[in-house]
Amino acid sequence: MNERIDLGHNVDWDAIAEADSRHNLHPYEKMATWRENKRYMLSHAEGVYLYTDKGTKMIDGPGGMWCTQIGYGVREMADAVHDQMMQLTYSSPWMASNSPSARLAEKVAQLAPEGMNTVFFTTCGSTAVDTALRNVSFYNNRLGRPEKKLILTRQNAYHGSTYLAASVTAKDRANSHFDHADHLVHMLPDVNPYRRPEGMSVEEWCDAKVADMEQAIAVLGADKIGAFIAEPILSSGGVIVPPEGYHRRTRELCREHDILYISDEVVTAFGRLGHWFASEDVFGIDPDMITCAKGITSGYLPLGACIISDRVMEQLSGEGQDVYYTNGYTYTQHPVASAAALKNIEIFERDGILEHVREVTPHFQKRMRELAESPIIGDARGMGLLGCLEGQKAEAGRDTADKVLANLGTRLDEECEKRGLIVRPFGSMCVFSPPLVISKSQIDDMFDILGEAIKVVEPEFL
Repeated sequence: MNERIDLGHNVDWDAIAEADSRHNLHPYEKMATWRENKRYMLSHAEGVYLYTDKGTKMIDGPGGMWCTQIGYGVREMADAVHDQMMQLTYSSPWMASNSPSARLAEKVAQLAPEGMNTVFFTTCGSTAVDTALRNVSFYNNRLGRPEKKLILTRQNAYHGSTYLAASVTAKDRANSHFDHADHLVHMLPDVNPYRRPEGMSVEEWCDAKVADMEQAIAVLGADKIGAFIAEPILSSGGVIVPPEGYHRRTRELCREHDILYISDEVVTAFGRLGHWFASEDVFGIDPDMITCAKGITSGYLPLGACIISDRVMEQLSGEGQDVYYTNGYTYTQHPVASAAALKNIEIFERDGILEHVREVTPHFQKRMRELAESPIIGDARGMGLLGCLEGQKAEAGRDTADKVLANLGTRLDEECEKRGLIVRPFGSMCVFSPPLVISKSQIDDMFDILGEAIKVVEPEFL
């Protein structure tokens, strides 16, 4: 294990926790009591483990936020970041370029599906999605089609927190007091096969979901729809894997009606499914744009990217000397973040991390699906090193159904934490996406703990 820097033995963790409660507004805080929420404090991390200020060691089941691919505490990553900081800390993308970002753009283009050779770097997944959506308007304005701007998205989708990215996000909308650009968005119904009607086959469900898109195009008009944005797997929505053939058929519909297809791979890119990108290698589609972030640096520094197809770039470029691409961020093409991504990719290739993911995936998925034997678990689903357990569907007239739907994920998380595992709760679901370097024995530890937690909470939900 890499040597950890000692930050000193006199850290006043109580004072730090107090400062956090008083001044540090976290995402998804309950506003009435946010200053009273005492989160545990993390002191350090190594490999797949997180350590709290109390000395508790926990497996990082969510992989940070779907992003800690190579694991924590990799010394050579820190060295690469340090070296770049000492050479060139910052470079304004408006006035110059720099070696790390130029080399990274070339490398990402090499790893992306064929015919996707233009990369625009952003600060995170949200700004990558925001860039892709802005490109839709830029694209159609350039082609003289100012009315072709509607974005098709899906229930349970999560695409980010910036204004446009949040507008195409369906997850948690009902509980949000933020505004959205609803005039630009049309939501397609749920694609989760677990939610299909009783007696309907998965193949029939796929037909119905494709028909949902066909109907939307017919009603809204293809001349009004600019793009369809879709996660290959709806990750924050509960690791929803659409039925086989869905992505290919919706891509064909988009091509037929001249609708741009945006594949949001912020979670699935950079190894989560055992490939650099999932769009082509896993689902057999050729998007017009791919968004990515998270795993591109394994969470060591913030970085995102929007990768644009050659076909779209030909239309965006074209004639018109007074047309400028005015989208940009202060930290676009950041040299230090780019150096981190280059080192991350180097580690992936040298250590065979993609091959490792493909090797351990069957064991991961098998251990997870065994937990569906519990009477309170209705579905165990996932792909690669992505997984979700969801509680049983509510039964008509069952008084405890609301309790199951509201609290199961939280209760599992509470019991797992007591035993040394963090999972991510969503209502009746708990989700996991551990660092890609997790071993088979650590996978066993993870699901052994989760199995114990399920047994503890079962009586509460039966």
